[in-house]
Amino acid sequence: MNFVECHEEPIHIPGHVQDFGYLIGICSDSETINFCSKNISEIFNISAEALLGKKISDISHINQILSSSDIYSTVSDYTKRENETYFDKIFINQEKYHFSLFRNGTNIFLEFEKVIENPYKRITNKYDNFYIIENDQGIWDQLLSTLSNIINYDRIMVYKFMNDGSGKVISEINNDVLESYFGLHYPEQDIPRQARELYLKKRKRIFSNVYSEPVEIISKSDTPIDLTYTSARAMSPIHGQYVKNSGASSSFSISIIIDDKLWGLVTCQNKAAKHIDLEDRVQAGIFTVLASNAYSSYKSKRDLEYQMDLDVKLSFLKAEFLKYNTLFESLASNKRELRNLPKADGFAVISDGDKITDGIVPPYETIQKIVDWAYDNTEENIFISSSFLKDHGEELDLDEKSGGVIIYFVERSKNEILIWFRKEFDEHIDWAGNPEKKIEIFSKNGVDIKTVSPRNSFHIFTENIKGHSKRWSSKSDCAVKAIRDLILGTSHKQYIMIKKLNDQLKKVNEELDSFSYTISHDLGTPLTVMKLNAQMLLKGLPNAEEKDKKKVQSIISEIDNMAEMMQNVLQLSRAKHSEILLEKIETESTIEKITENAIMTYNTPHSTVIIKECPEVLADRTMLHQVFLNVINNAIKYSSGSAEPLIEIEGSENGDYIIYRIKDNGIGIPETEKHKMFKIFNRMDNAKKFKGNGVGLSIVHRIMNRLGGNVDYESSNEGTCFILTFQKPKFAEI
Repeated sequence: MNFVECHEEPIHIPGHVQDFGYLIGICSDSETINFCSKNISEIFNISAEALLGKKISDISHINQILSSSDIYSTVSDYTKRENETYFDKIFINQEKYHFSLFRNGTNIFLEFEKVIENPYKRITNKYDNFYIIENDQGIWDQLLSTLSNIINYDRIMVYKFMNDGSGKVISEINNDVLESYFGLHYPEQDIPRQARELYLKKRKRIFSNVYSEPVEIISKSDTPIDLTYTSARAMSPIHGQYVKNSGASSSFSISIIIDDKLWGLVTCQNKAAKHIDLEDRVQAGIFTVLASNAYSSYKSKRDLEYQMDLDVKLSFLKAEFLKYNTLFESLASNKRELRNLPKADGFAVISDGDKITDGIVPPYETIQKIVDWAYDNTEENIFISSSFLKDHGEELDLDEKSGGVIIYFVERSKNEILIWFRKEFDEHIDWAGNPEKKIEIFSKNGVDIKTVSPRNSFHIFTENIKGHSKRWSSKSDCAVKAIRDLILGTSHKQYIMIKKLNDQLKKVNEELDSFSYTISHDLGTPLTVMKLNAQMLLKGLPNAEEKDKKKVQSIISEIDNMAEMMQNVLQLSRAKHSEILLEKIETESTIEKITENAIMTYNTPHSTVIIKECPEVLADRTMLHQVFLNVINNAIKYSSGSAEPLIEIEGSENGDYIIYRIKDNGIGIPETEKHKMFKIFNRMDNAKKFKGNGVGLSIVHRIMNRLGGNVDYESSNEGTCFILTFQKPKFAEI
């Protein structure tokens, strides 16, 4: 038993024609008849078998009839190009027939069909005004309105192909004799691949009566005859049954070709058998071409408007990008505009350890999983998926915020990546019957053939779609590529500009560090004198009013703040320039002393500090003290407002590194502030009620880099955990 898939059925060589058509095939070299339809005797009073091997010129009555046609009398002029059909009308036995002629390979095809006058045809010049319609739906509705006055079938539809080969009825005119299919979807196997290829070649297809018996073609050769361009080509048994199951007896289709691709079909069906005259079919095809061109023009106009609008937005972004010295700052400062360009719900920028988001995005842990997946599973710089949740939801533990994604690698080696997110879209598709394939067996020439069965029911079958977002359109793809080009263009300009500035800044920074060190050191003495004088002044005012005392106390407090700030700047300068001596250091006693002093300094005796394992590290003793001092002080200070302040300190080994985690239940770090936490003088909005000047974490960051380690953190509304990574001491082998 053979199995034939829908897309394997050889529908271009059925070996038969429909009974409304008559066919003669002539060899272009010998001019003898190679094949003809068996019903040719009905119009020429000679059997098909008697015609084979003869020339038309040998059969006087046929030659006389055909010679009245210009396209036959100069046949060589009309067959220079393959598959180009020419039409004429001739009289056979005092009846008018359409006569068509074309060449395919070495055969010249002569087709005949009776002229049928159409008394119902109503055409006026208003029907081709497709170009004044300002929306695509209106164009297709106008086309069907026009065609219904020519074809007058019970159900006339515009069927649009989707990217996956399935289709949808997007416009319909129906007189209620057949049920409506408007809005219904059809699976890919309903119009399989080889059928779509034929629709691209032969753009008008008529099946006058699916219940009539096809007419056999008699041929001199056993080689199947390619009937691709033949108007009366018989329909496949599978397609014939499909049309019958839909309740129709006649079917007519016209291909909608846009940008040389099969965009869709005008599909016409009639409950009763009904033939459409060739002239009307040609006219219907002309109107369909007009509508297709109008749609293409409308689409081009809309695309141009979109591109112009996109160019305006990109010009604005370009100016904004050039205001900043780094790409990350440019992206972070324009994150909302970047999110909106491809119409996304959420947007994330990842650059090394920095992250910034906008809109509706999954948690940071999930974003990192997506980034890791993208590096392992994608090769292109731009990855687009509208079914990301369905395809990878379980693997990556995704939620509804990651229904669809666009991932753009700015620079793989630098871990720079942009991600756009779309939420899961609760969608359903109304299919014209259950789209699942069913297998049937039928016998052909004594051989049982197993094939996909055409559906028996076209009643609505609703499929709920999960794990998908709204589809990313071609405009979304265009927007992301425009952002890519913007980044590449501005990055180049920024690189040139920054390179010029770097040499200047390097020299200026050296001078500034030197100045910072000098000014911080030299101003210590005058500040001490000022403070002593202010304290003496306060003691000399025992009877002064309270407001005067407060003014003097305020002076003393500000002097202390200035001294602390200068000391911090001095420490920051030392962290960059001081000589370092790396040695194996025990940390537990240092941590305990810093903790005790911090509790007294911030007056938080109710703070609970849990110190767990404290493994030795490789570090500079003075700098190590500075690191723990700043981080532990922050932990105790920023958790002091909690009802039960809790600080946990623990070190652990991880390969060649020692990792300390200092965790508190304090105020936390807002996500919007994370990308600038290690910058000098940066203070969060929620930290301004606490004393400080925003230098401590800059010192920690600079020291950890010099020690060959790293500082990072995790934060939420429930507190912050700073992660210090030190080098592991190397122990001598015994």
